Amino acid sequence: MTMISEMRLGRNGDDAVIDDVDSARDAVRTHAAILVDIALAQAEQKATFVAFETGLIPRVMAFARAVVVLFLVASERRESAALKTRVVLEGRRFRRAPAQSRSLLTWFGVVRYRRTYLREVVRAGSKARGFHPLDAALGLLADRVSPAVLATAVRLATRISFAEAREQLGWFIPTAPSTEVVEAAVLGYGRHTQQWFAQVRPPENDGEVLVIQIDAKGVPTATDEELRRRRGKRAKRRAPSPRHRGRGSRKLRTKKPRRKKGDKAKNAKMGTMVVMYTLRREGNLLLGPINKRYYASFAPKRHAFEYARREATRRGFPPGTERTVQIVTDGDNDLARYASEVFPEALHTVDAAHVVEKLWDAGSSVHREGTAEHHAWVEAQKTKLYAGKARSIVAELDRLLERIPLTGPGNKFRRKKLTDIRNYIDKRINSMNYRELRRRDLEIGSGHVEGAIKALMYRRMDQGGMRWIKERAEALLQLRCIDANGDWQAFVNAVHDNARKRALSHGDRIRLQQRTPAPLPTVELVDAA
Repeated sequence: MTMISEMRLGRNGDDAVIDDVDSARDAVRTHAAILVDIALAQAEQKATFVAFETGLIPRVMAFARAVVVLFLVASERRESAALKTRVVLEGRRFRRAPAQSRSLLTWFGVVRYRRTYLREVVRAGSKARGFHPLDAALGLLADRVSPAVLATAVRLATRISFAEAREQLGWFIPTAPSTEVVEAAVLGYGRHTQQWFAQVRPPENDGEVLVIQIDAKGVPTATDEELRRRRGKRAKRRAPSPRHRGRGSRKLRTKKPRRKKGDKAKNAKMGTMVVMYTLRREGNLLLGPINKRYYASFAPKRHAFEYARREATRRGFPPGTERTVQIVTDGDNDLARYASEVFPEALHTVDAAHVVEKLWDAGSSVHREGTAEHHAWVEAQKTKLYAGKARSIVAELDRLLERIPLTGPGNKFRRKKLTDIRNYIDKRINSMNYRELRRRDLEIGSGHVEGAIKALMYRRMDQGGMRWIKERAEALLQLRCIDANGDWQAFVNAVHDNARKRALSHGDRIRLQQRTPAPLPTVELVDAA
């Protein structure tokens, strides 16, 4: 009786492996018969469904492993029969060598199989590189983890920590890849995100108005000192118990100065989030959002606008278009400058909620915060704001400044705050015509991009104790955007297909896992004219 038991993902070797179709078929039949016997026996014994179901899971996994081995053995027989003694790929010559076995972590557990090896023919002293035709044909690369398991682990890691992704994946499959493999896979898949965003097809059935919301927020990043400790050689110290483990290392470190009250600095590095969607007019209303898409990067802010420019053109809103393009930001000076440079034809709007927050701050300079007078003053200014009378708000702030003495307790601070808010509004008046925007049913807020930052950046990347390197954070954040766009499976299929084609055409053993991240995207000047 042939059985396929669960194995460990150890070193590759020439252990006993089923390598003929008849034995593999017998193993499948044996496991199938066991499943039938279990079902009948459990029914006779009046087992509860919970006991039957939980006991069945490992047996079903064993049956599935037997089917996987049968598939691999049959595929190897087909490939081996069609393989020539000598093969030439991209000018490289290969000769047939003895078959080699290896372990493969699949969705159903670890299996072992044997496949033919093609060794490169090189001059004496040169380094030879070979590959396995079966692995290349099936899309099984050098990772020793099946594509489905690897992609699922990466998808989980875009939502929860690497350790949690491994743990939760282990709830559903017999053997989960290690935390190091999950992290390396994130970096590996992250190397393909820029190519995906450049080639992905634009959505169909778009609306007549394009809305682009852009905002920049920071995530905690590692300081130079933290990187030095992380990358340095770690001494092995044995501790009597887990609670004593860190005491020795803490004694060797210099004491940190106590943080001042309210200091919550996290050495944050800015990432820029782009949310794009269209609106379709029906009567006096603009309905949407339609075909919402997300993009984020830790590259310079201008890169985000270059991406938006490229995508706007592909979606039917090229430079100089007469169709309506609206850009919504929070009033950041850099974002406003890039919007005017890259989208000179667009209607630039400052998020109304940010302006209202400024008004609350201004009101607290002349009225006690939270009082009825404070609320009444702010409501009066909001009425002016939404009526398209932002200039009258500036005039009101000028009158308040005249009433505050130049000297006296707290007056300098109050005057500075009011002056800053006054200048903020005055500089952006042309982007605050909310009356006209509401008449045209266009956007006056940046809620979509604010929500995207919370869901795609903060929820995953701003948890306690997290410290990121920008390039590593880039890989995870862009994968998270691809998933949010609903393109995950298409992206994964494209990555796997490209890797498989390269392995077949070049005779290379390609590994998706990477230990180093891809560099951040570069900024390329865009002709916005």
